[in-house]
Amino acid sequence: MSTHDSPTRREFFKRAAAGTAVLGMSAASYARVVGANDRIRIAQIGCGNRGFGAHMAGVYKHAKEQNVDIVAICDVWKEHLDRATAKVNEWYGRAPLATTKYEEVLATKNVDAVMIASPDHQHCMHLEAAGKVGKDAYCEKPLAMNMEELKSACNAVKAADIVVQIGTQSRSTPALVGCRKLYQTGVLGKVSRVEQYRNGNRPNWYKRLVRLPIAKSQLDWQEFLKPRPDRPFDDLLFAGWYGYREFCSGSIGQFMSHFIDLVHFITGAKFPTSAVAMGDTFVWEDEYKFDCPDQVETTLIYPEGFMVQYGTNFGNGSGNRTVMCGTQGIMDLSKRSKPTVSGEGAYEKGTLGEAAAVEPVECPDHFLDWLQCLRSRKTPVAPIEAGYQHAVACILSDLAWETGRRQVYDQDRREIREG
Repeated sequence: MSTHDSPTRREFFKRAAAGTAVLGMSAASYARVVGANDRIRIAQIGCGNRGFGAHMAGVYKHAKEQNVDIVAICDVWKEHLDRATAKVNEWYGRAPLATTKYEEVLATKNVDAVMIASPDHQHCMHLEAAGKVGKDAYCEKPLAMNMEELKSACNAVKAADIVVQIGTQSRSTPALVGCRKLYQTGVLGKVSRVEQYRNGNRPNWYKRLVRLPIAKSQLDWQEFLKPRPDRPFDDLLFAGWYGYREFCSGSIGQFMSHFIDLVHFITGAKFPTSAVAMGDTFVWEDEYKFDCPDQVETTLIYPEGFMVQYGTNFGNGSGNRTVMCGTQGIMDLSKRSKPTVSGEGAYEKGTLGEAAAVEPVECPDHFLDWLQCLRSRKTPVAPIEAGYQHAVACILSDLAWETGRRQVYDQDRREIREG
């Protein structure tokens, strides 16, 4: 081929970009495709039990195969920071950048992507900041605690065209992917109700109190509070943040977020139209003054024609149950690794009889899916849209509990109102 016949580099990328439009990939995203031999450099923001035990370990499992390196870590507590530093040193033979300031991580040029496992009140702050500097992200659930921060973070992600995986890892569980496939066959008939009861003998935030006492010198207190208002140092507030509504919505944000995302994933539904909720603290009233309720129940209506019920009782751990009820039978997901379907309770004759195991569908684990998408620029299994959808359902339910009034979601306006 003559030089005259060869396309210039600019023309090549124009043609390539045009081709990616057909594949659903933007030109900007195509330009960021990572070569197989290029190393992906990751930072961990939040090195607590989730960040250290799930994120870092989950990525390191695939580090060699996917050519991944953890180059920076960030945590407000020295104990977590030192532990994570030592682990990276053990894995890679050199110390990472270690800081309490997330801004320092995001300003580091050799960081390609961040994993966010900070406290719930900071997820949107950290994700939005990652979007503004064009770094891909893996972000824990719940994605948001209010609509304003949710919309702002999602807008930043969309504007930057970054790859985001939300940490609702049930979407990457073979047995539950199998449930989705089976559900789509219509084997349950008309589904009218989905419910989960996730109980415990005491609230999950109490087990975090083993961290006490924590010296002020060991904690970047102002960094932990962001974006909440400043106040005097309080190690109880830091250790038990799961139980305080300023930093967490309790079981709705922590547990219901997983459940409602699974409902969306299996059924294909996106947004509830309304929610009502009730709850209070009936057992765990003590000197800690936690204000997340130890019991809560919420009911959501979906335009697809079914109702979803979620409840938690932190006073007795029995009665856990997750089921999808249809006119021809039920899908029982109470044992997440071994879900079953049966004709139990059916009034229409279908194909279901005695309880039978749902056939799993093999898939990459949640971290591997994200890492593969960082290279291909394809959409992960739990994209930002999925995070937005589960966050809306949780915020709607939390507002219904807080106000004692029915809450309605307007999908077109992206607004919640009483109604």
